[in-house]
Amino acid sequence: MIDRVDDKRAVVLLSGGLDSATVLAQARAAGYRPYALSLAYGQRHSAELRAAARVAAALGAFEHKVIELDLRAIGGSALTDSSIAVPETPSDGIPVTYVPARNTVFLSLALGWAEVLDARDIFVGVNAVDYSGYPDCRPAFIDAFEKLANLATKVGVEQGGLRIHAPLIEMSKADIIRAGTALGVDYALTVSCYAADDQGRACGRCDSCRLRAQGFTDAGIADPTRYREDR
Repeated sequence: MIDRVDDKRAVVLLSGGLDSATVLAQARAAGYRPYALSLAYGQRHSAELRAAARVAAALGAFEHKVIELDLRAIGGSALTDSSIAVPETPSDGIPVTYVPARNTVFLSLALGWAEVLDARDIFVGVNAVDYSGYPDCRPAFIDAFEKLANLATKVGVEQGGLRIHAPLIEMSKADIIRAGTALGVDYALTVSCYAADDQGRACGRCDSCRLRAQGFTDAGIADPTRYREDR
C-alpha cells in the first residue's frame, strides 16, 4: 500500500516494460510528482527505451531522464553480451539474462537524482512472485538498499531519510496487469521482451515474454503485445 502525499517528488525507475509502467501510474495516482529515470546500459535493443519515452509521456511524468551507462564493459549477461544467447526455454537457477549488479547500480543513480531533486521517495518495479529468479528483485534486497541509502546520503543523515517503494514485489503478474489497467496504463506502449526487434516486436519465447503472456491470460485481459512473425 502506498501512502498518499501532496506535492511530493519521487524518482521512478522506468525501463519501458510492463512492471515499471504500472509503478509509474501507481506513484502518480498516490499523489507523487514522478520523475522518470531510464538507463541506456548497453542492453540488446533500444526498443525498451523508446517505450519508456512513450510511457513517460502518456502517464504524465514531470520529467524523463535517460542516463547512458555501458554495462557491456562488464558483460556477464545475455542482455549485455551478444555472444550469450537469450534462452528460449526455462532454466534452473539464476538465468543468464541476470545483469550483474544492475538494480544496485540503477537504484544508486536514482538515489543520486533524488537527492538533487529533494525527493524522498524512489519507486522501482521489482517483483519476487512471477519473475525470473533475479537476486536483486527480492524484498531483502530492497530493505537492505533502503538502509544503505539512509546511511550514505546527506538527506538520510540530516533530513529524515528516503524510502524505496517496491509496490509490485509480492504481486502476481496478473494482479499487476489488473492494477495497471485500472489506472489507465496502455500496455500496448510497453516492451518487455529481452530480444525485441527494432520495431519493438516481441520474440514470444524468452522468460519475459512467457511471464507477460501468462499474466494477461490469468488476468483475463487481451494481450496487446506485438509479436514478431517468426515467434
